[in-house]
Amino acid sequence: MTEKPAAGRILLSVTGMYPQRWYELLSRARPVVLEPEGEADPTIHYAVVWKQKRGVLKRLPNLKVIFSAGAGVDHLLADPELPDVPIVRVVAENLTQYMVEYVSWRVLDHHRQGFAYRAQQAQKIWHEPHQPPAGEVAVGIMGLGELGGAAARALLALGFKVNGWSRREKRVEGVTTFHGEAGLTPFLNATDILVVLLPLTPATEGIIDHSVLKRLRQNGPLGGPCLVNAGRGRLQKEADILRALEEGVLKEASLDVFETEPLPEKSPLWTHPKVFVTPHAAATSDAAQLVPLMLAQIEAFERGEPLRNVVDREAGY
Repeated sequence: MTEKPAAGRILLSVTGMYPQRWYELLSRARPVVLEPEGEADPTIHYAVVWKQKRGVLKRLPNLKVIFSAGAGVDHLLADPELPDVPIVRVVAENLTQYMVEYVSWRVLDHHRQGFAYRAQQAQKIWHEPHQPPAGEVAVGIMGLGELGGAAARALLALGFKVNGWSRREKRVEGVTTFHGEAGLTPFLNATDILVVLLPLTPATEGIIDHSVLKRLRQNGPLGGPCLVNAGRGRLQKEADILRALEEGVLKEASLDVFETEPLPEKSPLWTHPKVFVTPHAAATSDAAQLVPLMLAQIEAFERGEPLRNVVDREAGY
């Protein structure tokens, strides 16, 4: 009887993600290491990473698959010595649900005058501002992938008009979609609350600048456009957001991600009266939810089945 070969080890390198929990769950099924042995470790076949140590992946000559422990893969693609193996991105129901909750919360807060009411409360002012119905407000989602599509469906259910923009043409039922450079200005002109869920790629870095913000609908029912960025911090230019707020081009902003994280104490975003800050908490990766999906993918891969949610390196997501 032929002995079954030993399972390849998993490298775990997750910065800022409570590695103990990931290690505990992964090691129930596979041998896990936190560091390769020597300059070349042939025993490691899989890697679960988030902002991994620079150069660690090039030390794995028998690496077969890389799993990103978070929703983005820009941290991986920025590695000039990244091995030429498949990269699997995170797609999980709970991660999607977290993002839908966050987007719905921030959109509703802007729509239902949350900033105005908090300011009134601080001054003990009893006043009801004009409240337009959701059907008069257009939410524009930049990025119509798994997260953007789910957020769009939730916002449609709340009664909002929903627009969507993506680099490539996509369709979502009930959503008015735009794509490419030709579609960007019409999309922005028709948007009152801009929700940014784009991946970070060379084509999208710094895309949320003053030029984009000033093209948002200026005469809409909310008295000015609002911004929600729960994608990646380097999608935005924070100096341009502050300028747009001061000029009145932008009414309010909810920001979960930033050019530098943690957000520096000296950043004026912390204390700006029209900015709501959260600490990159919109959709936190939960090891208990993600590890079983990764292990199932490994088992299927070893049976000869194709991997799911593989990253297109050229597109960057």
